[in-house]
Amino acid sequence: MKFERLSKYKYRIPRSGRMRVDADFYASDEILAALEAESYASLQQLANVATLPGIVEPALTMPDIHWGYGFPIGGVAAFDPAQGGVVSPGGVGFDINCGVRLLTSELVQSDLEPVRARLADALYREIPSGVGAGRKDVRFTRSDLEKVLQDGASRLVESGYGEAEDPDNIESRGRLAGADPEAVSSRAYERGLSQLGTLGSGNHFLEVQYVDSIYDQEAATAYGLREGQITVLIHSGSRGLGHQVCQDYVERFLSAAPRYGIELVDRQLAAAPIQSSEGRAYLGAMAAAANYAFANRQLMTHFTREAFASVGLISRRGEMRVLYDLAHNNAKLEEHGGRGLLVHRKGATRAFGPGNPDVPEQYRAAGQPVLVPGDMGRYSFVLAGTEGSMRETFGSSAHGAGRRLSRNQAKKLARERNLVKELESQGILIRAAGRATVDEEMPEAYKDVADVVEVTHGAGIGRKVARLRPLIVVKG
Repeated sequence: MKFERLSKYKYRIPRSGRMRVDADFYASDEILAALEAESYASLQQLANVATLPGIVEPALTMPDIHWGYGFPIGGVAAFDPAQGGVVSPGGVGFDINCGVRLLTSELVQSDLEPVRARLADALYREIPSGVGAGRKDVRFTRSDLEKVLQDGASRLVESGYGEAEDPDNIESRGRLAGADPEAVSSRAYERGLSQLGTLGSGNHFLEVQYVDSIYDQEAATAYGLREGQITVLIHSGSRGLGHQVCQDYVERFLSAAPRYGIELVDRQLAAAPIQSSEGRAYLGAMAAAANYAFANRQLMTHFTREAFASVGLISRRGEMRVLYDLAHNNAKLEEHGGRGLLVHRKGATRAFGPGNPDVPEQYRAAGQPVLVPGDMGRYSFVLAGTEGSMRETFGSSAHGAGRRLSRNQAKKLARERNLVKELESQGILIRAAGRATVDEEMPEAYKDVADVVEVTHGAGIGRKVARLRPLIVVKG
């Protein structure tokens, strides 16, 4: 793998072979060493992405890069529909519109202490988690789900599961345009019917946190953050419905690609032209799954508020505000450099800079809030989008810590330990479906998110605003 260093944190893989454009990536010395240890497999995936038709320079990865399906996790690629640009399900991922939502409160850490264990139990009870987990207390019909796929979070708010102002602080107001519920298979509907309002498994979580440090007081004030404040971070996506949509269209695109003369260097990059019938169908189904994910986090927000109220911490649901909700697995039509482009973000998040009209008005001067979760033993960060991200990364930034151990490696490492007790001794209460989930998500399984954030901040594609420390973690 040949690459050159452009600045302290920015590197470039020059165009060669079948690459149509250069490929840029962001890394610290530690992150670069991790890439070398995996024989640059993730960077090879990035170079493969650069071979796709209609790609606009450069192909990119963020500093939380690691190996993924087709595209590396952390991958960003923009395609021009007017130049034969393609859409690739592998560039979005199986958990379509997986993302994070941050809630803020007027509570401080001392308010939680008398009821913290009860709150942990209430959150675990109110929000189902685990593989295949579904809700039994809220029933949706096929017709209900079609409306959710069309309208996203606002459909649930209108049904009483939220506050009227919640959609104001969600990316794209909690609804991707162009959703086509008819492009979603019956199998996807079956998988999604009972899972709305659930965490799922793997790296999905709900964390009660407190604001530990403020780095940018002006932005923190704009976001409504202050030291000692209690917050809640919810990380989940489109569950089985989104997974099925991706699976359905990967199979469809594998047969479609040769018909459009698309030569794939990796079958996992199965693609079709944006303006083809297959491309339009996938984008309609993807938007529908994205709206499901927005609605999923909306329903969990409602039950989070219910859990806090059940232990007497809040008296009205409106006392917990949505600071922001943004996704890190989607493809969106956006304008960059005067061109309409389809921007794939796969394990990367939108990070629009100050003054952008797509940023909620109260945040516009500071830039869009960027939420970067870490592992359950350390910390998460709030950043702000920058002019640098708009200039260099199609308005994109890192989405999290990034794994450094496989799930099997993590479970082997944790075999002789009791992680629940270890974390409790550090003041962090864990509620999870089973030991295996906790072991495979052990803190050491992830890069230190502080390193990812330092690269992001130092490269100018995000600006540090605040750090959040965990107090309660609910895992699948």
